[in-house]
Amino acid sequence: MARPHAVILAGGKGVRLRPYTTSLPKPLVPLGDECSILEIVLQQLARAGFRTVDLAIGHLGQLIRAYVGDGRQWGLRVRYWEEASPLGTVGPLVRHRDELPEDFLVMNGDILTDLPFDELLAHHRSGTGEVTVAAYTRQVPIDFGVLDLEGPVIAGFREKPTLEYTVSMGVYALSREVLDRYTPGLPYGFDDLLLDQLRTSGPPQAFRFGGYWLDIGRPEDYDRANEEFATRRPSLIG
Repeated sequence: MARPHAVILAGGKGVRLRPYTTSLPKPLVPLGDECSILEIVLQQLARAGFRTVDLAIGHLGQLIRAYVGDGRQWGLRVRYWEEASPLGTVGPLVRHRDELPEDFLVMNGDILTDLPFDELLAHHRSGTGEVTVAAYTRQVPIDFGVLDLEGPVIAGFREKPTLEYTVSMGVYALSREVLDRYTPGLPYGFDDLLLDQLRTSGPPQAFRFGGYWLDIGRPEDYDRANEEFATRRPSLIG
């Protein structure tokens, strides 16, 4: 069996995380004055047995190149995919389809989690689906009284309920063949991929995870990550 391979999507502009991303790409923002999000991810991948990584870069990508280099400091071999124009989250995979192994991991470069990446990929390989999505159950408190309406009639009332949703973590395992239906050079997102799977192929599979996960997309998420990093550090990078 081929060594596990990962693709990290690090080409976005990080608009929601400004002003932190004015001069730094989002994967390079520091945590705990110690290391960047991207460094944590690379360490985790190496510890999970991954040896090769493709980094899709765009906005301020030269800073990521300078920081990561060839990846040898983490025991990895890193290649770079440069985007002249944004291709979304799936577009880079389509363009480089022939360089990918039969099954591989792909993830956003701004995620802080202790998800076992090797177990996700092994779960995917043991199944029959072409797409496996890391899934996280999140509780969302509602600060209002919620009305259940049937036309003009109030049929029910809930005072400040907590709703529960299962969400995509931004980490996936894919089979290379799922990319065959798309045209190289055009932008595609994981929303396109999942909706196409639901319409035309076998349904995507879920890998449920109940550990730590934080999508660092907004300033308040980044502030929380810094607050929690000291206590979470052992589970993240040992």
